[in-house]
Amino acid sequence: MRFQLILFIAIANGAFFSCTPSYTKYVSGYEHPTIAAKPDYSDQYYWAAHPDKKDPSDSVPEPLRESWQFDTTADVFFLHPTTLTDPGDQKANADVNDAALNAKTDYSTILYQASAFNHYRLFAPRYRQAHLRWYFTTDTAAAMAAFDTAYDDIAAAFRYYLDHYNHGRPIIIASHSQGSTHAQRLLREFFDGKPLQQQLVAAYVIGMYIPANRFVSLKACSDSTATGCILGWRTYKRGYLPEFVVKEGNTGIITNPLSGAPSPGPLPHTANLGSVLTKFNEVHTGLAGAEIHEGVLWIDRLHMTGGRLIKRKNFHVGDINLFYVNIQRDLNERVRQFRSSKL
Repeated sequence: MRFQLILFIAIANGAFFSCTPSYTKYVSGYEHPTIAAKPDYSDQYYWAAHPDKKDPSDSVPEPLRESWQFDTTADVFFLHPTTLTDPGDQKANADVNDAALNAKTDYSTILYQASAFNHYRLFAPRYRQAHLRWYFTTDTAAAMAAFDTAYDDIAAAFRYYLDHYNHGRPIIIASHSQGSTHAQRLLREFFDGKPLQQQLVAAYVIGMYIPANRFVSLKACSDSTATGCILGWRTYKRGYLPEFVVKEGNTGIITNPLSGAPSPGPLPHTANLGSVLTKFNEVHTGLAGAEIHEGVLWIDRLHMTGGRLIKRKNFHVGDINLFYVNIQRDLNERVRQFRSSKL
C-alpha cells in the first residue's frame, strides 16, 4: 500500500510488523461538552498539541531527557498524517469531535512523531482529515472535495495561530503523509514569495512526493545549515523502487535525514543518532544507514537482532521514527543558523 498510515514501527521477537494497538484506554476525557461542526481554534480542544496545555507531544524519551531543553522563541506548526483509516468507515472526512479518533491521533502520531519537534513551542491542529481511501479512489472530484475540506481547517488554524500566538517568532513547518499533502499547499499560500517566508526556519515535509517545481521561491535545503528551505524524504528498503516512484522520473525534493542534505552518497548506520520505536522510552542508536536513490531514501538492513530477516520494503511508517534524534539535531542547527542570519 502506497501510504501506510500505521504510525509507528513495532518490534516483536526481533522483527518488524504492522501493529494497530487499542487506544480505548485513552478515550476518557476526550469527550467535549460543546460540539462544533468544524473546529473552533479559539478552543484548545481543537488543538492536538498546544504549548498552553499538556498533551502527548510534550513527552521526551527517557534517554534524551537530561539533554532536552525547551526554547520558547521559535514555533513548530505540525500537521499530522491520516488516522481515519478504518475501511468500514464511510465518512469522507473525520469528525473533529470523535473522542476515539482524537485519542488515537494523540497517542500515535502526536506522541511518536510530533514529539521529535518539541524543543520548540508546538502547535498541531485537529482537522477534518480526509479518509485514507481518497488516496486510492478513481473519483477525483470527491477526493479533491475531501482534501479541500481538510485543508480549509488547516488554513483556518494557521491564520488563527498567526493572529493569536506567533507574535513574530521564527516558524518551522513539520508534517507527515496526509499532513504533507496539506503542508505543500500551506507553504504555497502563506510562504512562497510572501513576506512570511522571512520567518521560515525550515519545512520538514515528510512522507510525500514534493515536485521540484512545486514552488517559486522556496527551494530544497542545500545542506545542513540552510534555512528558509524544504526537506523531505520517503523511506524504502535498499533495492526497492515502487512503480509510481519510477514514473515520477526523479523530479522531487529529497533529503537524507542523516546529513540534512540532498547528497546521494550512502551514510552508514553509525551516522544514525537514534530511533524511537513503539517503546517510546527506548532510543536505538545506529539502527539504519541511508542513501538517496532516484527520488527516495533507501535504508540498509536494520542493525538489530533479526534485522536481516525483516522483509518490509516500504518504511513509510518510520519516516520520522527511524531518524528521530537526527531530526532534532538538524532542527536545532537550522534554528541556530536562522538566528545568526538575522543578527
